[in-house]
Amino acid sequence: MTDTATTGRALPHPDREQIRLEAVLHALSDPMRLQIVRELAAKEAELSCSQFDLPVTKSTTTHHFRVLRESGVIRQVYRGTAKMNGLRRDDLDGLFPGLLDSLLAAADRQAGRIGAPA
Repeated sequence: MTDTATTGRALPHPDREQIRLEAVLHALSDPMRLQIVRELAAKEAELSCSQFDLPVTKSTTTHHFRVLRESGVIRQVYRGTAKMNGLRRDDLDGLFPGLLDSLLAAADRQAGRIGAPA
């Protein structure tokens, strides 16, 4: 499945029934990708790629967003020139009830324990 924006650019996304647990867990196993998901969950809104302050290069950031999109964790759409990112919470909660909340809670506890950014 793909989403097209007003500019006609499309980004591939898996349909809900194509989202696999192992792909989601792989995507969330990376600290940078987990940070992106934590920020999206905290804001409960779409955020543009430029709103994330990640300590990696732009190409690495692009890679992380692609992994999250292709695994079904986030949905990316173009709005004008901005690529907007939204957490696919409904899809993830429907497929894997409680998984996202458990992972986010565990990440929060870990951040508090080791002093990582929240």
